[in-house]
Amino acid sequence: MKDKIILAINPGSTSTKFALYRGTDMVMQKTLRHSTEDLAVFGRMTDQLSFRYGVIAEALKELKTDLGDIAAVVGRGGLVNPIESGIYEVNDLMKKHLSEAVNGEHASNLGALLADMVAGPLPGAKAYIVDPVVVDELEPVARLSGHPLISRRSIFHALNQKAVARIYAASVGKEYEDLNLIVAHMGGGISVGAHRRGRVIDVNNALNGDGPFSPERSGGLPAWQLAELCFSGRYTPSDIKSMIAGKGGIVAYLGTNDHMEASNRAEAGDERAALVLRGCSYQTAKEIGAMSAVLEGKVDCIILTGGLAYDAVHIEQVRSMISHLGPVFVYPGEDELKALAFNGYLAISGHISVKHYLG
Repeated sequence: MKDKIILAINPGSTSTKFALYRGTDMVMQKTLRHSTEDLAVFGRMTDQLSFRYGVIAEALKELKTDLGDIAAVVGRGGLVNPIESGIYEVNDLMKKHLSEAVNGEHASNLGALLADMVAGPLPGAKAYIVDPVVVDELEPVARLSGHPLISRRSIFHALNQKAVARIYAASVGKEYEDLNLIVAHMGGGISVGAHRRGRVIDVNNALNGDGPFSPERSGGLPAWQLAELCFSGRYTPSDIKSMIAGKGGIVAYLGTNDHMEASNRAEAGDERAALVLRGCSYQTAKEIGAMSAVLEGKVDCIILTGGLAYDAVHIEQVRSMISHLGPVFVYPGEDELKALAFNGYLAISGHISVKHYLG
């Protein structure tokens, strides 16, 4: 099985990343950037499908890749209906739900569709997705919001959270399913999950702006004041949604969603930048504390991951508030392509069972 190739595809809002793995060893990795002009002609996200497929196919052709050796094409999971964690073979129902954007438009919706297009004509190749953002393992009590018209939803960085949790477990010679972990993925959005013996029993909806504020998301705004803004007549529904996710958080306070730029400003003496960044660290640590309560204080490890984990000041501020809860492990960045490819390898080698999407 080591000679079989796995192609991992991770479509982002302005880029398409892919990598080739031979077994568990990376052969190559490439990021294809898409300009605003390239994408402006497309109305819906799925309208980009042929364009994205074309650039991947051309890049593979230039690399002189023998497509016949590809056994699995693994795409980043999109906004399908809520499902349990795992690897799923792409099927017609999944493609229908993603094409129709039944749970919303997102670049990740293209992952399964692209994987299917690439794998389709290849003999023996199969298309999969792994741990999409809608992985839902919440306990019933965690779904209660405080009003029956609104339920809490599980939408988070499932792929990265699950991957780093398994990496940590392996590093200490244990199974992920035997541990209680808190994992904080800190990127453009911040999600903090309570992992109890292999299941994420509580987590904030990072996609829609719940939880800590982040470079682009507002976090949990005070509900009464938000309601007053909504009915002030000054903002459209689209304006409000942008405030919550996309133009909230650090970018709203400082005019930039670049955490490094904000950090440089703080280091240069910008007191407002320092306060806002401190607030992001403070709210992240507070959310981690809440997840400790969910796990009844039985925490084997707290894992800090994502792009913000490269910021030593941010990490130290968070660590100073949470270190009494348990040991802290820092795993900077997010290697989504590696996680996708590794799950693909496990599937084609028979080490994990492939699940079926039933909607």
